[in-house]
This record gives sequence, structure tokens and C-alpha cells, in this order.
Amino acid sequence: MRTAAKRAVPLADLVGACIGPAAARQGFSGADILVSWADIVGDRLAAASQPIRLDWPRRHPGSGASDPAVLVVRVESAFAIDLQHLAPLVVERVDAFYGWRCVGRLVLKQGPVLRRDPAPAPPRPLSGADLSRLKAALSGIGPDALRDALQRLGTGILAGPDSTGDREGTSVPQSPD
Repeated sequence: MRTAAKRAVPLADLVGACIGPAAARQGFSGADILVSWADIVGDRLAAASQPIRLDWPRRHPGSGASDPAVLVVRVESAFAIDLQHLAPLVVERVDAFYGWRCVGRLVLKQGPVLRRDPAPAPPRPLSGADLSRLKAALSGIGPDALRDALQRLGTGILAGPDSTGDREGTSVPQSPD
């Protein structure tokens, strides 16, 4: 009998299942606020702060409405005053993100913030001379797949962010004639 082929699963489905329990232990219903923090507070504040947990108040039996949570945010000491002044705006933005008044207050904890490395700069385009020298050096390579792979490698080396193409060891060797 033939078994059904497995279909591809989106990575977000797998990551959510892994991160969900860890986020739930910190009071978050999901990892959405952690992932969207820069969209909520802006890039400048997101670089110097990160949400740690949501502290929900205990529910009293018989009370219909629940009190809003306290959002605990780790912030670098240099930006603590800025975030303290912007706390009402941050609370408003978090509430707008969730669509209901879930956060009532912001508590700041000063400490180091996990920094994310910025995306690498795209490689510079190769000049016509570098590209023609690279193609000439690879013209004797037989299999197309190997030649294409070597061309991608050579392009990456020559077009690196700090490469000028003229340094010793990075210039394209001349093909033997």
C-alpha cells in the first residue's frame, strides 16, 4: 500500500508550538508581543527594551470583569527615563495591538537587553572588469553546476561588504592561456 506523502508545514506552526509554553510561563498568551515588540514601541525603544512578562492579577470569584495586567519590561538604564515618560503611550499601543485593555500599568526593570544583530549589508555589485575576469577564470570548468557554484562563491568573495577586489588574495586569477 502506498502511504500518504507528508506535506510541508510552515515554520511558524512549528516555532509557535515550541515557544508557546515558554511564553505562557511568563504570562504571555503567545509569543506575538515578543515578536512584534519593535512594531509596538518603535525601533528606537525596542533596541533598548524588551518585554519580560505579563503579571495577571488574581481573579476573585464572582467578579465578571478581570483587572488589566502589569507588563514588566527590561530596559537599559540610559533609556529608563524615556520609557518611563512614554509608559502611557506604550500601554495604549500594547492594548491597541491586542484589541482590548489587557495592560493597565508598565513596570520597568533596569538591566541588560538582548541585542539582535542587524541584518548583514547586501554585497556590492561587481564591476564589469571583476565580472569579466571571474568568468574568464571559470571558463575552463567543465560541468555547468560546478562552474555556477564557483561563480557564486567568487562573486560572494569579491563583492563582500569590506572587499574592494584589489586586495592581495581576493583578486581573480588570470586564466591560463
